[in-house]
Amino acid sequence: MADRPVETPVETPPNHRHPSPPHSHERKRPLPWHKPKGAEDDACAPAALEAILSNPNYREADDDIVFLQSDTTRGVRLQLDYLKTESVLQAHQVAHTIVVFGGTRIVEPQAARREVQQWAEAAAVNEADSEIRQRLAVARRVDAKSRYYEIAREFGRVVGAAGATALDGRIMIMTGGGPGIMEAANRGAHDVGAKSIGLNISLPKEQFPNPYVTPDLCFSFHYFAIRKLHFLMRARALVAFPGGYGTLDELFEVLSLAQTRKMKPVPVILVGEAYWQRVFDAEFLVDEGVIDPEDRDLFWFAESADDIWHSILAWHDANGTPLLASTTRTNP
Repeated sequence: MADRPVETPVETPPNHRHPSPPHSHERKRPLPWHKPKGAEDDACAPAALEAILSNPNYREADDDIVFLQSDTTRGVRLQLDYLKTESVLQAHQVAHTIVVFGGTRIVEPQAARREVQQWAEAAAVNEADSEIRQRLAVARRVDAKSRYYEIAREFGRVVGAAGATALDGRIMIMTGGGPGIMEAANRGAHDVGAKSIGLNISLPKEQFPNPYVTPDLCFSFHYFAIRKLHFLMRARALVAFPGGYGTLDELFEVLSLAQTRKMKPVPVILVGEAYWQRVFDAEFLVDEGVIDPEDRDLFWFAESADDIWHSILAWHDANGTPLLASTTRTNP
């Protein structure tokens, strides 16, 4: 085989060398639009230009708060309400949540006792005031229910301690981020150094999140619908403590979605059977023929943190969706 000829490198002529890279931001000579039209050619030009620049319609869309809050962009706001929280939860590798609801007025025992004392003192001074007597009676009822704050706090500790032992991701307490029972559940997780999530909602009058939610995982929603979506997307159980309209709203929505199989059923635990039996009578609904007996079995009652947690684990084991490895199943 003949030897291949050796190629001699061709030198690039000096006038064909590439130019120096331009500055990333600066130019040696400004472009025509880098300078506004001056008054030397049109005395009215500066004022006319200022009118354009100051007009809200000239703002870029993502910098125009009025536009972003208008009816036109509601669809975009719905997407953003969803996407911000979703991206953060994914970044924190949150796979499972135990959602806790309950009354914002059910406070810790010492706070409940202070309220009773204040109204008792007021009633002693104004014995004939029926409104004060009624406030005192309500304060005593809240005081009696303050034990649920302690149960919710203990449950938060239990879930927090188990948070890193899930089979395929982290388990976290998720609440609405507010006071009362929600505070107690977040506080329990905080007690054991565990992270927890709070999904707050913007209201006409500002509501503050409770201080025990992990700062990186506390969100403020504009739309109730998107907030509810996030409550259920990763939920492996719903735990409902005594509460009012908000608690009932979330509870019955979950029961409706599970009944219709719009979502896969999850454990639904109502804490405090005596309270819930008075709030609604599921047996009556069955007897009236407006729900089926199997719909009554979409929830059950519990009275302690231990009962709640172990019934959740047992349900998932029976469902073939265990939450924890068998080696991590210890009593709290």
